[in-house]
This record gives sequence, structure tokens and C-alpha cells, in this order.
Amino acid sequence: MDNQPNNPLHGVKLADIVTKLQEKLGWDGLAAQIDVRCFQNDPSVKSSLKFLRKTPWAREKVEQLYIDTFSNTFNDDDAPFQWKSIKK
Repeated sequence: MDNQPNNPLHGVKLADIVTKLQEKLGWDGLAAQIDVRCFQNDPSVKSSLKFLRKTPWAREKVEQLYIDTFSNTFNDDDAPFQWKSIKK
């Protein structure tokens, strides 16, 4: 197995990412941050995983939201969320 010390997502499953974000933000919060139907219409972890595995740009946004939300260096709840430059 490759050692990836600079990869904050190394060893973190996509299912865990979606579950933790859903627990912290809720489906409405996820839908507000990332404009995709899997978070808006009848959301579930299973349907979200199916969509995110097929859609790289959406997966990148979810992964970036996870890093920004749960990072130890940036965990200020008062600061607004800012997107990195991820193209759709």
C-alpha cells in the first residue's frame, strides 16, 4: 500500500465522508453547499454514493467540503465556506 502522508482523504471511504457530512450539515445543508439532486430530492446515503461514484466533479466538491469542514487547521464555524476552483 502506498504511503500518502499529504493526502487528507487517504484511508477515508466515500461512504464515511457522505455520512459524516450528513450528520454535521444535514441533507438540507449539503444541498445548500452542493447543488446536486441526490442531496435535494429524497436523499439517502446509498443514492448519493451511486451518483458521486459516477460523477467526478461532484465527488471532488464533496471531498473538498469534507476537508474544509473537518480539517484541524480550519474549523471555524463562523467563517463562511469558500469553494476552491473545481470545474464542473
